[in-house]
Amino acid sequence: MNIALLTAAGYGTRMHQDIPKQFLHVNNKPVIVYTMEAFQNHPSIDAIVVVTLSSWKEVLYAYAKQYNISKLADVTEGGETGQESIYKGLQLIEKRYGNDCTVIIHDGNRPLVSMEVISDALATYRQYGSAVAAIPCVEAVFTSADGLHAKNSIPREELFRTQTPHVYDIDKLLWAHNEAKKNGITKTAASCTLMYELGEKIYFSKGAEDNFKITTVEDLTIFKAMLKERH
Repeated sequence: MNIALLTAAGYGTRMHQDIPKQFLHVNNKPVIVYTMEAFQNHPSIDAIVVVTLSSWKEVLYAYAKQYNISKLADVTEGGETGQESIYKGLQLIEKRYGNDCTVIIHDGNRPLVSMEVISDALATYRQYGSAVAAIPCVEAVFTSADGLHAKNSIPREELFRTQTPHVYDIDKLLWAHNEAKKNGITKTAASCTLMYELGEKIYFSKGAEDNFKITTVEDLTIFKAMLKERH
C-alpha cells in the first residue's frame, strides 16, 4: 500500500495568525485541504494519514467529509517537534497497515504538489528504494560568517534544494527514527536529513518551483496568485 503521511502539526508562528497556517482559508478552502486533494486525486495513493494539533483533529475530519476526501484514514496528534510528529504518524501507520507499505511523507503546507511530482517520487522509490523531491539551485550562493561579507562561493551546479514528498518503506523510516533516539538525534524534521546523518544514500526525484512551502504571509500571497492564474 502507498500511504501519504501529511504533517500539519505546526503552529505557524511566522504567519502572526491565531490560526495555524495549514488551516488558513484561501478561496474559502483551508490550505491543508488543497494538499489532501492532491493525494486524494492521485491513483497510486491508497490512504492518507495526517499528523496535526490535538485541537484540530475533529476539524480535519469535518473538512474531509465536507470536501470528499475519502482516502483520509486517520488523524493523529503531533509531538513537540517535527521529528516526533512524523514518528507518531509512522507508529500509527505500522499499527493500522503493518510493515508492507510505502510511506510518502509530505508537508501539509505544500498544497501545490502536482501529480507529476508524486508520480516521479514513487517511480524513483521503486528504482532506488527511496526518493526525496529536489530542485537545482539557480542562484549564486555564498557562505558568510557575519551575514554581511561573503566568505566562500559554492558552485550552484552542485546545490539542490530539497522539498517533500520523501518516499521510504515503513520499516526503513521506523529504523531511522529508532536509531535517532539511540544516537540523540532530535529536531530533524526532514527525513532526508535524518537518513543522511545515519549514513544512508539520498536519491533525488523531481521537484517543482511551485511545490513550495507556505510559511510566511508572502508565501500565502503567492499561493493565492497561483490559484487565480490556474483558474
